[in-house]
This record gives sequence, C-alpha cells and structure tokens, in this order.
Amino acid sequence: MSTDNHANPTPPSEAPAAAMESDPVCGMDITPGADSFSADYDKSTFHFCSQKCADKFVQDPVFYVNGGPARRNTAPVQGAQYTCPMHPEIVQDVPGDCPKCGMALELMGVPDGTQEPNPELVDFTRRFWISAFMAIPLLILTMGPLVGLPIREWLGERVSIWCELALSTPVVLWAAIPFFKRGWSSIINRSPNMWTLIMLGVGAAYGYSLVATLIPGSFPPSFQTSPNVVPVYFEAAAVIIALVFLGQILELRARERTGSAIQALLDLAPKTARRVNPDGTELDVPIENILTGDKLRVRPGDSIPVDGSVLEGRSSVDESMISGEPVPVEKSEGDALTGGTLNGNGSLIMMAEHVGTDTMLSKIVGMVASAQRSRAPIQGLVDKVASWFVPIVVVIALLAFAIWAVFGPSPAMIHAIVAAVSVLIIACPCALGLATPMSIMTATGRGALAGVLIRDAEAMERFAKVDVLVVDKTGTLTEGKPKLTDVIGIDPVTETDLLSAAASLEKGSEHPLAEAIISGAAARQVTMVKPVNFEAITGKGVRGDIGGIIVALGNKAMMQDLNIDISALEQQSIALQRDGKTVMFVAMGTRFAGLIGVADPIKETTKEAIQALHQTGIKVIMATGDNERTALAVAAKLGIDEVRADVMPEDKKALIDDLHDSGHKTAMAGDGVNDAPALAAAGVGIAMGTGADVAVESAGITLVKGDLTGIVRARKLSNATLSNIKQNLFFAFGYNAIGIPIAAGVLYPITGMLLSPMIAAAAMSLSSVSVISNALRLRRVKLD
Repeated sequence: MSTDNHANPTPPSEAPAAAMESDPVCGMDITPGADSFSADYDKSTFHFCSQKCADKFVQDPVFYVNGGPARRNTAPVQGAQYTCPMHPEIVQDVPGDCPKCGMALELMGVPDGTQEPNPELVDFTRRFWISAFMAIPLLILTMGPLVGLPIREWLGERVSIWCELALSTPVVLWAAIPFFKRGWSSIINRSPNMWTLIMLGVGAAYGYSLVATLIPGSFPPSFQTSPNVVPVYFEAAAVIIALVFLGQILELRARERTGSAIQALLDLAPKTARRVNPDGTELDVPIENILTGDKLRVRPGDSIPVDGSVLEGRSSVDESMISGEPVPVEKSEGDALTGGTLNGNGSLIMMAEHVGTDTMLSKIVGMVASAQRSRAPIQGLVDKVASWFVPIVVVIALLAFAIWAVFGPSPAMIHAIVAAVSVLIIACPCALGLATPMSIMTATGRGALAGVLIRDAEAMERFAKVDVLVVDKTGTLTEGKPKLTDVIGIDPVTETDLLSAAASLEKGSEHPLAEAIISGAAARQVTMVKPVNFEAITGKGVRGDIGGIIVALGNKAMMQDLNIDISALEQQSIALQRDGKTVMFVAMGTRFAGLIGVADPIKETTKEAIQALHQTGIKVIMATGDNERTALAVAAKLGIDEVRADVMPEDKKALIDDLHDSGHKTAMAGDGVNDAPALAAAGVGIAMGTGADVAVESAGITLVKGDLTGIVRARKLSNATLSNIKQNLFFAFGYNAIGIPIAAGVLYPITGMLLSPMIAAAAMSLSSVSVISNALRLRRVKLD
C-alpha cells in the first residue's frame, strides 16, 4: 500500500519502481508497476495481482483493509476426492469407475453448488438413445417375419444380415465402450461382476455373428439355414447394450437426487449480508466476508445470515427449519438468532457470533452429506452372486470348447466354437440391467397411487427390516398449522364477545398466534373491528381500545402486571396446557374476561397408523423440539412408546446413531429441515410431502398426502418389492444357469444336436420377458 492517490487503472509505465507490496485480497507479493492493478480507499491506494482481486476489494474494502481473509472461518481447502458409493474404501483424486463394481465414483464432501451435470449421466443418455435408435430397426428386421412383416424376404437374407451388421456395429464398437472398459477392469482387478458377464456375452454374440457373416461357409451344414447363410445374433448384442444403458440411467438419476438434499440446505443460507460498518455506514457484502463480531442489519423478510444474537429491535422469526415448529418466535434484545431462519416484519441489528463452518446450518449440511455416503445398495446382492457366477460360466465355456475340440465329431473346431459361444450367450445377464429398475419403476407407480413415493431399491430393502420408527411431532403427527381450539368466557362475557374482542385486538398484532385467532373468529363469523391505541408488549401480549373498552390479551405475566386475578380459570388453563395447547388470557377493563386456547391438532389418521405399526412389531419413538409437557400430552393420546422432547437436529441424529449402535433397524419420519440429518442417517427416511423440500430430498420414502397411514402401506409395498426383486434376480440368472449345461452339449449324446446359439439367445430373451412380467405384478399388490 502507498499513500499516493494513483488513478485506476494501472499506473503509467514511466512511474518509478515501488517497493514490493502484498495483495490485500489473495496475499500474493507484487511489485506495483505497469502490470499491476490498483484501487483507492480512505486516501490510500492498494495494488493487486489481478483485476479479479481488485474487483473483490472494491466490493468490500473494509473487510480486506482490516485483514479479513486471515480471520475468515472457513473449512480448509482440499483437493477434490472421489469415492464409490458401494465400496467407500475406494478413494482417489480423479473421477473414474470403481475397480470392484464398475460404478462411477462420486465426489466426496459437501458440494458448493457449482458442480456441472453428472457427465456420466449425460454420456450414458446419449449412448442409450443412439443404441435404441439402432436396436429398434434391428428388432423390426429380425422379428418382422414373426408378426407378418416380410422385410427380410424383400431384402433377401444376405442383404438383411449385412444390414444387421451395419446397425449393430456402432452400438457394440462405440456405445458399449464404457461397458467393455469396466468388464476389462473387473478382470484385471480380479473382481468379476455384471460388467464381466456383459462384456463376455455381448462380445461373444457379436463376435460369433461377425464370423457367421464374413465366413458362413466355415460352419457345419446343420447350422446353415441355406447355403452360406448362418443365423446371426447382432440384435441380441445391440438390445443387451440398450437395456443395460436404460438400467444405468435410472440408477444414475436416483443417485444424482441424493445431492439435491444438500443443495436445498445450502440454498437456505443467503448469499449476502448487510454489514453495519464501524463508521455507521451499511454495505451489502458476500456472506463469506462476515466475521465474528460484525454488526449486521436484518431487514423485514430477509433470511438471518449467520448465527448470532439481537443487539437492537424486535421481530418474529420463522425458525421452522431448526425447531420444526410452525409458530414463529418473537425476538428482542439478547435473544439468539440462527442463520438460515426467516425474519418477519421487524428490523433487527444483530451481532455475528458463529460464521462459516461454525453455523448450525453448515453443521446440518455436513451431517446430511456424511450420512448419505453410508449406504448398502441392494445391487450388492447382484455382485455377490456374480462373484461366483462369472468364473463358473467362463470355466464351463472353456471346458466345453476344449472337450469338443479334442473329442467332438468333425468339424470338431466349429463344434467347439459353437458350444463355447452358446454357453456365453445363454449366460449373458441381459435381464440383470432390468431386474431392479423394472421392479422399482412398477413399485413407485403403484406407491404413488397410494400416496407413497419410493426413492430407490435400498429404501425398500431396509424398510422391510425396520423395528424402530422415530417420528417428529409437528407436521408429522400433527397438522403443522395452529388452530383456535378453546374460547372460555366468564359471565357475563360470552364466548362470542370474548373472541370478537381478542380477534379485533390481534388484527393489529404481529404475534405468531394472531393468525390462528383471527382465522378462528372468521370461521365462526364473529365481528371484528380495528383497534385504537394498539400496543404490543414484547414477551407478554398486546393491548388496545376495542369499542371504548381497554382489552388486554397475553400470558400470565401480563395479567400479573395489570393486577388481573385469573384464579377463576387457572385450573382450566393448566388442563389446556397439559393437553398441549397454548393459553392466552383476556382482560376487559380491570376485570378478567376469559381465556383462549390455540393448538396444533393431531392428524385424524395418526392414532390408527401408530396402532397398525405396533401390530407389525415396530416401536415408535417421538423426537421433537417442542416442550416436554406438550410432547408427553401428544404421546399419551397416541400411545407412543417413548418421548424425546426439547431436542435439536443433532440430537435427533444422535438418537438414530444410538439406535443403530444398539442393533436396531431404524426409520425416521419428519417434515422439516431440522429433520434432514436424522432422515439421512436413518436406515430409511420418511418425509411428509407437505413439509420442507430438503426433508423430501433427504428421505427414501415420501408420503405425498402427509398421511401417516402411508407408512403402513409403504411397509407392505417394500416387502412385496423386495420379494419381487429377488424373484427377478432368480429369473435373470436361473434361466441361463439351467441352460448352460445344455448349451455346453450335455444332451448331445441323447439328441445328437448341439444347442443352437439362436436357442441360447431365445432363452436369454425369455429371462428378460420373465423379469418384466414379474415386475408388472406389483401394479396389483394390495396395500390397504
């Protein structure tokens, strides 16, 4: 820095060389000169290494002049690392495929919102459409004669075969390259899986067909349908690739949505904050420039930028993202504020106390990101079977080739090739790519009709084994919207007169419960008038002139300040509070007029649902941010097994972790941002569709209608779907496994015939038909 006021931009080249200075933004040592950038502030000139740093300085000079970068509280910057969602021990510094299972590696840590679309999903989608575009005319060409389309007759058999070669070659030699790479990697790493089978099966089908096309005369006459014409299976290779791409796209889209929960959390934090500088000026600055001790102004309707406390002003703050409670909380001097919560109509001056990675919102984001990386996908079952299935298939194919080559009749080598190819074709798991996705697609459609959205197969697999369900209260067990429940007047004040006075007074109030009283009065068609000389008493209540009478509405403390005796209804008020209701007392003039009760009603179906869950052997625990008296009252009404009250988001997640450590299989049902970490950490997260988007994104199951009986339906659906997936996997492997010995030629001594690759391909296709047909049965499963 120098005290000379150079003009911006760069000083002229003829200026004398200046001493080396430090860029106040990035800290780089620079020598001011013709190639430097500068900006003026407070009668001084500062120099920078680039225009980008200069622009940052101009945006917030106070931050950089006071050494803000050195005091900034952010997580240390580390190089990006990638891990496999199925094998977390696989970690590398560059993106790629897992050497064990072939899945694309996912970025570790918390996303910053700047990530590009999943490149693998983009690439696979393009390859799928090209494969499908080629496979459809292939199927028409090969299957046309079966449905009365004499296309092959028009073209001629040899021309048709060359057309098949032309259509299938781009699919196998271009579109399928990622599959061949994964298959080859599985062999190199000695971790055989579905990609090994797909590589061998597609390669065998295409290679056999290519030889049959180029040198058909090398095959025995029994395999020639006419002179120099041998059946080919190009369409099998192309369709296999297209179907596997379809399954991969469905899986990638489901995996991509897991990051949406974290992004929804990140979106809650404002990108800028309005700092009050020491000289009294105010400036909107990037949120990352806020330091501990900064004074900030929070305007009406703004999000609270960071964690801190109120210095000046009062307002109502919507803290539902933290507490899960729908009622905004009144804030005044000294009260705590949480970053990401929403300010009401008042203006606040706050002190920043926790910024950067220390804020509660940042901690919630970190918990969700960590919980979402710890999963056990059902696809692991497929790889477990493939780990022994693949070597056996390869060994059988090699044995078949060797036995026929040594002991087979003439032409022995052709018979050996045909037997080996038939084994590989019939063992190719063309249905494997459909086994799970088809069941999931069908089950999700069936579940949607019943108000249950299933996110993926792993959620259903786990939910079938759940023995403990943790539920939030507000919005899950209850409606989530406070309503007027009780109006009790003291003679001669009628209920109508009492409600009219209270609602009229609340028309001038910003109190969170005012809307419930006003809505209740409107529903009962009670007359309301505009109050005169309205006054709000922070933390106690409101007061004003209604029709010439001074009316006061508030809590017990307010009545004590006004010397109002409430003993006439004190027992009733205690009873209402024990019933989980908020009580407000009303005074008219100098006498006690009555009380009003407001509550968040329990959903009509909640008790029935909990009883049904008990019948299935599930223990129900309520974890809520509400006070213990209200929580116990709700639990007693519903027959809930255990209550955890006054809990914060991290407490809910800790409860889930403790249950896991005790060997329980858990599910968590909630609807707020505060439930997101627990939803992600639980074996199965269940979100109310009427709740926050981040809760829905963190959950494996969403109840669209917010009806808790949907959990019972989801349980039945998960059991049916898990069973269906296992049946599909049996069809995917079973048909082919039975056909392997036949393809190897064990029936040749009896029949005198080898299994034609065409029959092998038919058996392979039959497994796909079986999988699809079986999955469609889920559309008729009974959930009620």
